[in-house]
Amino acid sequence: MSVVHQLSPGWLLDHLSFINKINYQVHQHHESCCSKNEPTASVHLDSVSSFGSSTKFIASDSTTKPKNDGGGNCEMFIQKYIFRSELFDITKPYITSAIHKECQQNNEKEDLMNGVKKEISISTLGKKRKRCVGFNQGELDAMEYHEKIRGLILNGSSQIIQEGLKSGFLHPLSEKQDKCNEPITLSFDTCNLSELCEMAKHLPSLNEMELLTLQLMENDMSVTEQDLFSRIVENNSRFTKMITLMGQKYLVPPKSSFLLSDISCMHPLLNCRKTYDVIVIDPPWQNKSVKRSNRYSYLSPLQIKQIPIPKLAAPNCLVITWVTNRQKHLRFVKEELYPSWSVEIIAEWHWLKITNSGEFVFPLDSPHKKPYEGLILGRVQEKTTLPLRNMLPVPDHKLIVSVPCTLHSHKPPLAEVLKDYIKPDGDCLELFARNLQPGWTSWGNEVLKFQHVDYFIPLESR
Repeated sequence: MSVVHQLSPGWLLDHLSFINKINYQVHQHHESCCSKNEPTASVHLDSVSSFGSSTKFIASDSTTKPKNDGGGNCEMFIQKYIFRSELFDITKPYITSAIHKECQQNNEKEDLMNGVKKEISISTLGKKRKRCVGFNQGELDAMEYHEKIRGLILNGSSQIIQEGLKSGFLHPLSEKQDKCNEPITLSFDTCNLSELCEMAKHLPSLNEMELLTLQLMENDMSVTEQDLFSRIVENNSRFTKMITLMGQKYLVPPKSSFLLSDISCMHPLLNCRKTYDVIVIDPPWQNKSVKRSNRYSYLSPLQIKQIPIPKLAAPNCLVITWVTNRQKHLRFVKEELYPSWSVEIIAEWHWLKITNSGEFVFPLDSPHKKPYEGLILGRVQEKTTLPLRNMLPVPDHKLIVSVPCTLHSHKPPLAEVLKDYIKPDGDCLELFARNLQPGWTSWGNEVLKFQHVDYFIPLESR
């Protein structure tokens, strides 16, 4: 269970526990009668440096014991993995005391909300001149929005955090060692999955009728690497599969499926003719820092509107969109995006990020970064509205409180939070996903990013 506490204001989640309760067990085998005793993953992709070569995606049978060159049998064993706990070790707020002091000084600028402007002196080439500096309209809108939800977040989070402290899930700062954790060094610097998707566009395309689902079965099979980009890949087994893609290993949890592609290659999702009861969307919103960086791509509002939600959504589908604190994006979702998809807004929630001791990761009133992000929830409206059977009405103004992962944009799981608001055994889809979870179909050009084996620790095999 990822839900530690459920109170009237919202939920306290344990993201790390949710990941580690997934059955990350890989069936592997080693050659007992051979001089080499190196394990081989039950699912692997023999990859070379360029596309177009005869690379093969191979799923091997975990129930048989193939013979080695010496005539001996390969013994089976299970390798279990857990997610690195240090990636959730947030003992102190992100912001430093010096920046916090600066934030307090900047609070004086709130007078500008009443039309007051402050004169500041700046020096240019040894000469001093004065200019008036004020907030732009976007900043004023953000401040107004923050004032509306400030009390909700402050009061609601207080109840949830106190419950977490009482239960021992959260620990007072005095009980934690005051130390600086060493940064985690992984074997790769950046995720190349998005570049891989771009390269895959130049591969010969398969017939659209052949763009079906690729199942990672127990029986031996082999397909071309091209198929990995052309089909939805499913792991319907009870165990995790390990795949190797361009020299990097990824864990595919049981009962999960994914499509690795960008927004120009979503047709495999549509060709399956499957609709979903819940769709979670985490768009790569455009902002100044993203535009300055080459690490992250972003989509324009027009591109986001072109996502075929009406074709993917089942009747009464619950649509949840993650939104940054930029008011331009919030207004776009409410006034343009959802209406274009025939989605009616029913609730607005917030994800509040805290430390292991229950402090906000940023000061609540920081003018730079806020400790919360928004979620806009809506339901697809059909011409003939179907009754919402076995589902509770979605409440408004709820809080999701959790210790965030240090990995950029690794959002908390919503599966257990949403279970009361979707039909039992409903089909779930996450768009722009960066990780996989059982029972969900995940799509994106970085959909395997947080499934990289370096984010996990292998336990003693048996």
